[in-house]
Amino acid sequence: MKTRHVFSTPDLATAQAAMNAAREAGVHDDDILLIARSDIELESIPNDRKEADTDLMSAALRGAGYGGATGLLAGLLAVVISPIGLTIAGAAAATAAGAMVGCWASALMGSALPDPIRRKFDAHIQQGRILVVIDGDRDLLLQAEARVLRNAVGAELLPFDSLKAFA
Repeated sequence: MKTRHVFSTPDLATAQAAMNAAREAGVHDDDILLIARSDIELESIPNDRKEADTDLMSAALRGAGYGGATGLLAGLLAVVISPIGLTIAGAAAATAAGAMVGCWASALMGSALPDPIRRKFDAHIQQGRILVVIDGDRDLLLQAEARVLRNAVGAELLPFDSLKAFA
């Protein structure tokens, strides 16, 4: 399971130095993203480096889990209640339907919310700082953290340690 760490840098040059230091530590290029104020992102950051602007994926996963659990409970309850006459296959169908509805509803809500990093560090972003987001295993992140802080003068590690939704 990959973990996500966030560094705050004062400018694009320092963000580039942080990215290079992370690569030297062994972080794969696809596991390094940048977050900045919209005007900075439009002018300076390539699209493949930008972090998603919404909480869509993690919200959809949470919704599928909660919806599936609710559907399973409803299906099992319907199996126990004899007048309904639902079978185990019906309970499985209720679980699948619950997961789909939960995923859909949560994805709709998540698409309207900024991603967790943007929510937590909005003050840094509005000040014009560029956030460097690095994903990796804990050991790899410790090596990358040491290199980034040593090589990218002005970069600071922010208090964010979260599991990545998709590895």
